[in-house]
Amino acid sequence: MNLVLPFAAALALLLALPAPAAADTLKPVTVARGLANPWALAFLPDGRMLVTERAGRLRIVEPGGRVGEPLPGLPPIATTGQCGLLDVVVHPEHASNQLVFFTFAEPGENGTNGTAVGRAKLVGNRLVDVKTIFRQLPKVDSRLHCGSRLVFTREGHLFVGLGDRFSRKDDAQLPGNHIGKVVRIDTDGKAPPDNPFVGKADVPAAVGKADVPAAVGKADAVPELWSLGHRNIQGAALHPQTGELWASEHGPQGGDEINVVLGGRNYGWPLVTYGRNYGTGTRIGDEGPKPGYEQPLKHWVPTSIAPSGMAFLTSDRYPGWKGHLFIGALREQGLVRLALDGRSITGEERLLTTLGERIRDVRQGPDGWLYVLTDNADGRVIRLER
Repeated sequence: MNLVLPFAAALALLLALPAPAAADTLKPVTVARGLANPWALAFLPDGRMLVTERAGRLRIVEPGGRVGEPLPGLPPIATTGQCGLLDVVVHPEHASNQLVFFTFAEPGENGTNGTAVGRAKLVGNRLVDVKTIFRQLPKVDSRLHCGSRLVFTREGHLFVGLGDRFSRKDDAQLPGNHIGKVVRIDTDGKAPPDNPFVGKADVPAAVGKADVPAAVGKADAVPELWSLGHRNIQGAALHPQTGELWASEHGPQGGDEINVVLGGRNYGWPLVTYGRNYGTGTRIGDEGPKPGYEQPLKHWVPTSIAPSGMAFLTSDRYPGWKGHLFIGALREQGLVRLALDGRSITGEERLLTTLGERIRDVRQGPDGWLYVLTDNADGRVIRLER
């Protein structure tokens, strides 16, 4: 008798629990459309959304779906290839300071450009006090691998993910530049004094690697440097429990990665990678693990999914999925759900595959639902209901 009652009570409790979310129960609801290759989405405190278009336009999207006119006041933007107006985030205290931050390809001399971070106040439907607070150096003549994602730390600093610009991949191992790096800056664009490379001179180009090729050499580290050896970060989010930066980056012909990006660490590109050379499929570097280089938590081979924006789910909107990581996929044309146990990835599921659209960004809204951006000429903001 003592065994039956607890079992019956447990069974009743189990039956009362909501069933775990399932891919076939998701209902994609179009909130807004008519956006030209949207790149990033950020929610304002009043429920409106800021959406960037790669062609150099920043728009406000009302909760009801009305897409506003482009906001005036942005700096000159190099809109070429994969570059243009990219990420956008609002300051954690936006309600009081009105600040927004965005990344963009800043034009340079002789056709060069470099990823930069802009800051502005959003007053009504206008950008005021616009200022460029950080510039990726050197500027290069490239249309590719501009990155980039912005993430606020719990201390109010900004992480910026920067691409290797494709033709400058070897520079990702040089600490004296911003190519293929994650940098950490304050809201004025300055390096916080506790950045891991501040004041360090003669840093080995491949941190922790004893057999650095002589041609790579050593250099003073830029003070903004947080981590090096990245290829093309296009997704990043702060872990809601640990406060650690997680990021996704594109590999070449396979080798896409999910990393926990820790200060002072080297993530390998192009010396340690699972990616392969385009066309030939030949190896680029060592696959690892290799001393001095961080292994990804997850990588995709032999085919790239082209991971983009990412978000941790912290709401209860999707039973059984709280704490999971959601990643947009461009080449895969869907949304990837990764089940997590700490830093261990325990499961993977592909969602929204029937849409047939490139997913550029994913964010959790203030209502707890997930929102995604589709990257095409008639791009949409889609809310995932169930």
